[in-house]
Amino acid sequence: MHAFFSDCPHHRAGPEEYNGGVYHTPILVNEVVNYLQPSPKTLILDGTLGGGGHSSSLLRNGASVIAVDQDPEAITYAKERLVYYGPRIRIVQDNFRRIRHILCSLDVCGLDGAILDVGVSSHQLETPNRGFSILKNGPLDMRMDPLTPISAADIVNTASLSELAHIFYEYGQEPHAFRIASRLVALRTRRPISTTLDLVSIVKSVVSPRYRHDLRRPVTRVFQALRIAVNDELGALQEGLSAISSHLSYGARFTVITFHSLEDRIVKHFFRRGSMKWIHCLTWPAPRPNPQRIFRLLTPRPIKASKEEVRNNPRASSAKLRVVESILGMQGDR
Repeated sequence: MHAFFSDCPHHRAGPEEYNGGVYHTPILVNEVVNYLQPSPKTLILDGTLGGGGHSSSLLRNGASVIAVDQDPEAITYAKERLVYYGPRIRIVQDNFRRIRHILCSLDVCGLDGAILDVGVSSHQLETPNRGFSILKNGPLDMRMDPLTPISAADIVNTASLSELAHIFYEYGQEPHAFRIASRLVALRTRRPISTTLDLVSIVKSVVSPRYRHDLRRPVTRVFQALRIAVNDELGALQEGLSAISSHLSYGARFTVITFHSLEDRIVKHFFRRGSMKWIHCLTWPAPRPNPQRIFRLLTPRPIKASKEEVRNNPRASSAKLRVVESILGMQGDR
């Protein structure tokens, strides 16, 4: 189920502030706008609305936007911030993996562009009761959508040793995955592990002394792994890429910003697989045309944030932008 919103009390221009602080600083905005080329005739999907930074830039350039986010706090903030744009912005509370259903409900067939920014927002990271922060104590939650049935605490306190080790290694690429999982399983028999700083302390206690000069890295990897598992982020990304691609009009551009190698690998392979002209095989006498080609690849190498942007927003340092252009669909099919 998803919710639609169009009535908002007032427009908030300027920085993305939230209760006196910054809600979220969008990344690679100019690059996204340059690739999507918004204009009064374009309809663009923002599948990860967040604080509305990318959407507002697209709207300022005249585009109409369908904005989706599963986080109700993001929806509440964006309703206020973007009300100025009236019917040109349609906000939907849902997961972008369900974009086929969302667009069908809105009676939309084709998109002239799309943006996914799959990172965690500054607001989510810095709000203790969301459970994403490694610095501030709060419940071990990590759900992007509060209605998600399983929290990080549920996984930490009920998953088997092998399941925990798999999560930490596969989703966090954490070399101490088994040792951390073993310690968690041992300690949870005494009392539930229920807060973020509980988990931080346990992870730090396990890490080998030679790694203790940089204890934030294993902690960050464990938190990333749990967040991915709780929200099925990689599954959602794979489904979303496919679903959004099927709704792109001819010439529409699809921009995706990722923040870690697992996400980037999925996007890179999906875009490359969909843009290869030829398929090569050692057993074939000659290459064959790729029957699944749907894109033209616009970024053979990912675009990264400038030194100036990273200086102003350190979280931009790991961001990678990849872009493709649809070679299927029909002009005017929306």
